[in-house]
Amino acid sequence: MSMIFQVIAAIIGVMAFAALFRAPRRYYLDCGITGGIGWLIYLLVMQQGFSTVIASLVATLALTILSRMLSVWRQAPVTIFLVTSIFTLVPGAGIYYTAYYLIMDQIGSAAAKGLETFKIAGAITLGILLGMGVPQKVFIVTCRWGKGLIQHFKRDSV
Repeated sequence: MSMIFQVIAAIIGVMAFAALFRAPRRYYLDCGITGGIGWLIYLLVMQQGFSTVIASLVATLALTILSRMLSVWRQAPVTIFLVTSIFTLVPGAGIYYTAYYLIMDQIGSAAAKGLETFKIAGAITLGILLGMGVPQKVFIVTCRWGKGLIQHFKRDSV
């Protein structure tokens, strides 16, 4: 049950972040669902026993691909979906604790937390690079196929 609440909180948080970044209102729900899916993937990978770095990489790759699909489907810039939805994966607490340990003169703890934070940031960067490396034509074809499938079901239901 906790995972469901975390995903719902991620959706709400990303929607608020989209509003803060002044994304167009019509994309708030898209951004929120994308961020919620990313957080769900992160939690599922963590549940399998992988590290936070691997979980961040997998979730970021999925977010990037989903954001690119949405950008084609909704005919909007990919940054609207990617920048807002990645909010849940950014290691803000790691940065905070690194600074905290430095201020408290706990250099060993600061170095350990700083290195972990740096690895997570690198995994996020790598996930974006890998997701952006997929040719745009793949997303165009996939989204056209998906739209055609939706229209097919709409015709059958009428």
